[in-house]
Amino acid sequence: MGNPLLDISVNCDVAFLDKYGLAPDNAILAEDKHVPMYKEMVDTMKVDYIAGGATLNSIRVAQWIIGEEKASSYFGSIGDDDFGKTLQAKGEEAGINVKFQVNKEHSTGTCGVLVTGDNRSLVANLAAANHFKPTHFESEGVWDIVDGAQFYYIAGFFLTVSPESIMKVAQHATQNNKCFTMNLSAPFLCEFFKAPMEAALPYVDILFGNETEAVCFSKVQGFETEDVAQIALKAAAMPKSGGAGDRMVIFTQGAESTIVAYQGKISQFSIIPIAKENIVDTNGAGDAFVGGFLSQHVLGKPLEKSVNAGHWAANYIIQQSGCTLIGKPSIPN
Repeated sequence: MGNPLLDISVNCDVAFLDKYGLAPDNAILAEDKHVPMYKEMVDTMKVDYIAGGATLNSIRVAQWIIGEEKASSYFGSIGDDDFGKTLQAKGEEAGINVKFQVNKEHSTGTCGVLVTGDNRSLVANLAAANHFKPTHFESEGVWDIVDGAQFYYIAGFFLTVSPESIMKVAQHATQNNKCFTMNLSAPFLCEFFKAPMEAALPYVDILFGNETEAVCFSKVQGFETEDVAQIALKAAAMPKSGGAGDRMVIFTQGAESTIVAYQGKISQFSIIPIAKENIVDTNGAGDAFVGGFLSQHVLGKPLEKSVNAGHWAANYIIQQSGCTLIGKPSIPN
């Protein structure tokens, strides 16, 4: 469950980022000052349109690797427009059981993806995605999907939209000993959406994030450390409301080893090396890692197998333009 967005992706220079007050490797929600940016991108640059949104990216990757039709389902809010129809079609093409809530008052959300070399800056204009309502669970067949699922994934970005919906799913998962997973997703969420994040955390069985988000989370939580491994251990030890066992915390670190904290212990897993000249676009790498990890975790595979699948998926995605999936996956044994 997340924010379905149509990505508008361009390669640009740092001067363009500076013009709109953007950092080269960050994710923010669009403000009024960013609105003209989208038109300038479309009018003056080569644009790629890609079905996106952090959670949908992850589920597309997981579904792609699992390969079983409708192994996954996805909820989010779209507009009653062509972009919404495109997202619906893309989701169905990916084999996902897509159940969008259609909003007739707002257009389908978009995300500006500004790629500068190895970095990417994301500027999301949520539009209809920002208006998801828990009444969607009352639509025919929707709660049946929630009830029938065994694993749940919601990126932290959805904290800005419908904390009530997150809590409804999280509590269902915990009460039924199912696996509920979330992602820190962006530093600003740790800081400015601290309350809804802290409300959801007791129900989280697996928490994902990257090193930048981890350090911000540590600062906000008063952990008094910037050591990513120590932050992972402290996050794993935060109060938990039952559910599917002890909490696991997984922090990726770009080109450095991925850190996993579980049952009071730290494990580190080396990434798959890649030559700089083979990197096309880092947008979606973290989303792909989650999708790769979940594709194996839901099948009961060992931790190392799941992390390696996440690394493979991230490695694959950064060699594509956007979260683009071509052919059949060939994850290593």
